[in-house]
Amino acid sequence: MMKTSTMDETSDEPPTSAVLLDNCHFSQVIFNNVDKFYVPGGDITCYYTLTQNIVPRGKDWVGIFRVGWKTTREYYTFMWAPLPSDARSDTAVQQQIQFKGLLCLSEAYYLPKDDEYYQFCYVDQDGVVRGASVPFQFRAETEDDILVVTTQGEVEEVELQNKNLRKENEELKANCASLEKQNINLEKELNKMQELQNSLESLRSNTEKLELELNSLKKENKQLKELDDCREAELHQLKEQIQNVTSDKERLETRLKTALDHMDQLQSQVLNYEKEVENLSLMDRDKTEQLESLKEENRQLRAIGTQQKRREDELLRHLAQAEEVSSFSVASQAQAPIPSPEVGRFLFGNPYCAAGAKLGAGAADLVSIRKCPTCDEVFPEDSETSQYEAPVQSHVLKCPVCSEIFEKSNKQVFDDHVFCHGLE
Repeated sequence: MMKTSTMDETSDEPPTSAVLLDNCHFSQVIFNNVDKFYVPGGDITCYYTLTQNIVPRGKDWVGIFRVGWKTTREYYTFMWAPLPSDARSDTAVQQQIQFKGLLCLSEAYYLPKDDEYYQFCYVDQDGVVRGASVPFQFRAETEDDILVVTTQGEVEEVELQNKNLRKENEELKANCASLEKQNINLEKELNKMQELQNSLESLRSNTEKLELELNSLKKENKQLKELDDCREAELHQLKEQIQNVTSDKERLETRLKTALDHMDQLQSQVLNYEKEVENLSLMDRDKTEQLESLKEENRQLRAIGTQQKRREDELLRHLAQAEEVSSFSVASQAQAPIPSPEVGRFLFGNPYCAAGAKLGAGAADLVSIRKCPTCDEVFPEDSETSQYEAPVQSHVLKCPVCSEIFEKSNKQVFDDHVFCHGLE
């Protein structure tokens, strides 16, 4: 049987195989708008749909087969299937292909008769049929005014052919249903195989990743071992340092305890010192008060001493006057007595006698001044000055520091005065 190709670009034979119909998948490519008759010698446009279950490839082709073919090698003519512009596998794609100049199908002596049926088949580059159209015929155009005359034998022959065609059509329908069922089962198996293939690829990818992770973990484990050795050395050093720190801590705790004991002693001493300071502060305040009191008393004593000084000066003045009177009396007694004239010689008596009497009275008054200003003791006129001064001085007290004189009756004032000199 002679086969023809309408491809101008190449004369290569399409890929075919001896795969039987039972192993084909007719539902992956669906042919649309297939006419019942095509005019021989005219252009034939074939419309088909690529479902999401097929992945088109560069060596896929569409052929015209006589109904009843067994393998893909029994094609009459073919065209290379164009690749779709949108190759996404999740949507269906509408395609078309045109067979040009098929006049040879009707004129060639080896072609079947006009009443034979043909169909389009989509074959992938592996030679497996992925879709088939409904049958169609090649017939020439008939004019309406042509009268067709048939005999009874021809009618019976046509009816027999129609009966055979209906029977063959029923068989084809049954085969098609069986093929569709097989196709569904094969698609399920193919999906399972694809899932298994995907799982296998995923497992391979995971295995490669796991191997990479294993190698990485091995390297990391090696690094961790080296790091662990370093850590052990560091740990050993840290233990030694901890031991040293522990011994230093014990030594410092001992020193701290000693320091705390010493601090307790110091605190106790501080408390004692604080008490002593407080007592000294109290004593100092008392001494200050006493000193202020003594200063006030000393001021009073100085005032009293000033008064006493004035009295002593007055007393010394009186003593000086008494000494002068005493010396005058002694001088008058040492002089010769003045002879008084006889009374009888003057008519009215001797006036000098009266004057002498008055002078004697004045001297008696001067002698009577020799009296102690403290105890009012009177001394005789013939007593010595030392006898007069001794009793007078027995009534006074003289400061051994500043020679200030105080009355003996003011002995406490005198003692305080002397004590104030001791504080200075």
